[in-house]
Amino acid sequence: MEPVEINAGNWYLLAEDTESWNADTRYRWSVREATTAESVADVTLMPDGTLTGTARDGEDAALTAARRAVRGFAEAALGLTVRDA
Repeated sequence: MEPVEINAGNWYLLAEDTESWNADTRYRWSVREATTAESVADVTLMPDGTLTGTARDGEDAALTAARRAVRGFAEAALGLTVRDA
């Protein structure tokens, strides 16, 4: 699959590790603050629907928004049933 960037309100998700995207082995995004582009979290979706993520201290809101956005993308565009790891 081609890498996909996602807008998540105050944050945007920048596709990372394009080789894994192209091989359909995992889909990873860095979560960026929309005005500064500072990376504050990271989320990964596996082809089986497993969703994981981590955030810097104090950036739980960014991680929550990113997980919600990736879940929506995975379910609507990919037809996956997403589950948290």
